[in-house]
Amino acid sequence: MPKLTFRRKKKSLPPTLPPPPPPIDAAASTSKASAKKKPVGSRLWMRMDRLAHSELIDCDKTLIIKRVSLPARDFRILGPIFSHSSTILAREKAMIVNLEFIRAIITAEEVLLLDPLQQKVLPFVDQLRQKLPQKVSQDKEMQSATAGEWLTAPETGDGLQEELPFEFQVLEIALEVVCTYLDSSVAELERDAYPALDELALSVSTKNLERVRSLKSNLTRLLARVQKVRDEIEHLLDDNEDMAQLYLTRKWIQNHQAESFDPASNSIVPGAPHLRRLNSARSGSLVSNYLNDEDVEDLEMLLEAYFMQLDGTRNKILSVSSFLLSGILYIF
Repeated sequence: MPKLTFRRKKKSLPPTLPPPPPPIDAAASTSKASAKKKPVGSRLWMRMDRLAHSELIDCDKTLIIKRVSLPARDFRILGPIFSHSSTILAREKAMIVNLEFIRAIITAEEVLLLDPLQQKVLPFVDQLRQKLPQKVSQDKEMQSATAGEWLTAPETGDGLQEELPFEFQVLEIALEVVCTYLDSSVAELERDAYPALDELALSVSTKNLERVRSLKSNLTRLLARVQKVRDEIEHLLDDNEDMAQLYLTRKWIQNHQAESFDPASNSIVPGAPHLRRLNSARSGSLVSNYLNDEDVEDLEMLLEAYFMQLDGTRNKILSVSSFLLSGILYIF
């Protein structure tokens, strides 16, 4: 008879619990989550309206193109290939601006600014916030009027209101910031040029000579940058049709003229930005002038002012560069 063996049943142990997870860094978790949600190819933009209300948005070029109705090929102007070029380009509903470090798309109602947190771009953002709100109080007065009524606008000596449309206010601030930056860059190089040349005259050494040559090269590169901005403005000044295309507010009004014009009162009704009825018999003349495609005087005066400033900066660079070259030739 086979011997029966009895095996003692092993006592089952409770399952081993996994080690506790490491503590979660809330900031890192948020950044990772946002990085995952961030669409491929998206960039940081700032949107600011004509009342200086702004917001930061992360989006790709497809959304921007759709928002401002731009052809995709025009968007390349804001890309890395054209990063060292200067362009002010008009389209039906938008203006593309690529000036030095300012890359923006401007419409009749808002500006979309690329990479607004870069150190060089921050002064432009500050200037927009400071200068655009100057129009807010006037706009609020307009909004407080009852439907169909317009408040009296401030008049100049000839009875006409002087107010640039939003797109030119933004363009003017951009040109002012860029011209100021270029001029300060020249002044900085000029301050270094004279002591460097004096040092070279006192002690002719490789170090001192290299310093002067470096300053001369920096001046040459800066001259090319100034020349690009100056040439773009000159190109616009030479073509009235190109300047007329930059009047985005004018085109906006013309596109909505059917619903904005009231034949009974012969005036623009609320809805058209930046226009107010004057308490004057010349209000019809104001509207006529504003909608005149051949009238580019406001923009022409604006561009001429900055063209002259850039011309002065260019001449200053040429003067300092010539001084350095003459000094080197004299020493050697």
